[in-house]
Amino acid sequence: MRPSWDEYFIEIARQVATRSTCLRRHVGAVIVRDKRILSTGYNGAPRGLPHCDVVGCLREKLGIPSGQRQEICRGLHAEQNAIIQAALHGVSIEGGTIYVTHQPCITCAKMIINAGIVRVVCADGYPDELARQMLEEAHIALEIRASESS
Repeated sequence: MRPSWDEYFIEIARQVATRSTCLRRHVGAVIVRDKRILSTGYNGAPRGLPHCDVVGCLREKLGIPSGQRQEICRGLHAEQNAIIQAALHGVSIEGGTIYVTHQPCITCAKMIINAGIVRVVCADGYPDELARQMLEEAHIALEIRASESS
C-alpha cells in the first residue's frame, strides 16, 4: 500500500536517525515544504569533534535522566542540526513542516518557532510538556503519529 506523505517523510526521518551517534536515543529530522525535502539532521556532536559513541556520554556517566541537564550533552539535537544545515546552505525553511522521530524538547521547540516552521509531525512522544505548550501557543500544529511506526 502506498504511504501517505506524512508516513513517507516519517520513514525518511527514521532512516536519517540511523546516522546518529548518541548513546541514548537515535533521532532524525526532515524539514519539508511543498512535498520537497529542504534539510535533514540527526543528533550527534558538532562537526569535526569526536562523537559520543567514541568518547562516551557524560550524562550517562552521571546518571542524569532523559530530558534533564541537556546543557552538558556534547551533541546537538536532530532538529537543531536540520535547522542549522538549512541556514548554512541558505535554504529558507519558513512555512515548512518538520518530521521528527521523537517530539522536540523545549530548546528545539523554541528554535522551530523562530525558524518559521508551521507544523511538527513526530513518530514518538517525548516527556516535555512545556515544549508542547509553547508550540500550541505559537499556533504550530504538533502531531504525534506513534500508531504509524513500522
